[in-house]
Amino acid sequence: MLDFAIFAVTFVIILVGAVLYLYPSSRRASGIPGLNPTDEKDGNLQDIVSRGSLHEFLVSLHQEFGSVASFWFGGRPVVSLGSVHQLRQHINPNHTTDSFETMLKSLLGYQSGMGGGASETIVRKKVYESAINSTLKNNLPHLLKLVEELVGKWKSFPESQHIPLGAHLLGLSMKTVTQLALGERFKDDADVISFRKNHDVIWSEIGKGYLDGSLEKSSSRKGHYEKALSEMESVLLSVAKERKAQRKQTVFVDALLQSTLTERQIMEDCMVFTLAGCVIAANLCIWALHFLSTSEEVQDKLYKELEQVLGSDPVTLDKIPQLKYCQQVLNETVRTAKLTPVAARLQEVEGKVDQHVIPKESLVIYALGVVLQDSDTWSIPYRFDPDRFEEDSAKKSFCLLGFSGNQTCPELRFAYTVATVLLSTLVRQLKLHPLKGQVMEVRSELVSTPKDETWVTVSRRS
Repeated sequence: MLDFAIFAVTFVIILVGAVLYLYPSSRRASGIPGLNPTDEKDGNLQDIVSRGSLHEFLVSLHQEFGSVASFWFGGRPVVSLGSVHQLRQHINPNHTTDSFETMLKSLLGYQSGMGGGASETIVRKKVYESAINSTLKNNLPHLLKLVEELVGKWKSFPESQHIPLGAHLLGLSMKTVTQLALGERFKDDADVISFRKNHDVIWSEIGKGYLDGSLEKSSSRKGHYEKALSEMESVLLSVAKERKAQRKQTVFVDALLQSTLTERQIMEDCMVFTLAGCVIAANLCIWALHFLSTSEEVQDKLYKELEQVLGSDPVTLDKIPQLKYCQQVLNETVRTAKLTPVAARLQEVEGKVDQHVIPKESLVIYALGVVLQDSDTWSIPYRFDPDRFEEDSAKKSFCLLGFSGNQTCPELRFAYTVATVLLSTLVRQLKLHPLKGQVMEVRSELVSTPKDETWVTVSRRS
């Protein structure tokens, strides 16, 4: 169980039951250049742990072996792709699952589908995505209200006051996700705080505890995690029953209740959305405001677009597509921060990248964090420059990586809407300023977060 749990987190996705337990005669995956296993049992696991994260390990792996490289988990070879060129070649026949959703469900012990094969999986995916879309449509005014409350609070601060982005925006994200996903029950801050405690325990252990095996080694931590998971599941099941009795159709869980999903499946989808939706939305907003604070020019350009498109009116769903530069700012935030640094797919049929054959049932890693800062794809890759997304080549590369277009994960699309509402409200009223001397370091786990709290100051627009 420990090996499986480590494997699941380390590779971001486990397609349950799909990986064959084979030991090829070659010490490399089908002759693909890469690392030999440093341990017969764990493969290169200790190398990954020593680097601090899978992303940092992949950076060093591709620097040494090129854009197609292999490594080992136990006796299982894994192939990693580290450039847009190789990703473009990779044929992935599995379009029915979302890597982030599948990863979370496997870690939580949930089934990805409905138990009836690919067609049922597709149906469930459509129900999930439709529920998120209808939630935003029905609740945009409420989202605006929550954002306006936060911006109003910041406006009341003296200009010298340091504002902790992490604390404030995680709070906003938690309120947004719980109230839009689960309804009026979470209008009381005390209920949100209680929910957040369990949320933080679960996410922390998923993001780190399984990676280094420390969760399984500590009975007290494992017990704390299992208690938090059980309590959150009970809350979600209780909310679903309450909403079903009320027969309302306004929030995420209501849309699921109108489907043919079982009670258990509804609870699982609510768990995935509240866990992933909160963390991705919070970190997208944190990074976006941080990068904006470092560039007065970008802020002013965004301000002009907001004034031109919205005037003094609040943003609406039909206006969001017109905010082209705002979209560029968010795209560049995702790219520069490496918001989701790793994805993975199962090679369901034998494939080929360059001259390398990828055997059927191999796990193929998409080293997105490596690709997002590849100088062959992005000019001056470490610079925050939203203007780069005026180029069609940048848009196509971003779409290929799954950060835009139809393949974007639903939680990221939700996060983009939350961040757009925040930027459209904040930037028209306040200017952001960085805290001098602050050094930003990234913690790249399942979602990239600032290693330490991020601070800014604000001033009113004249």
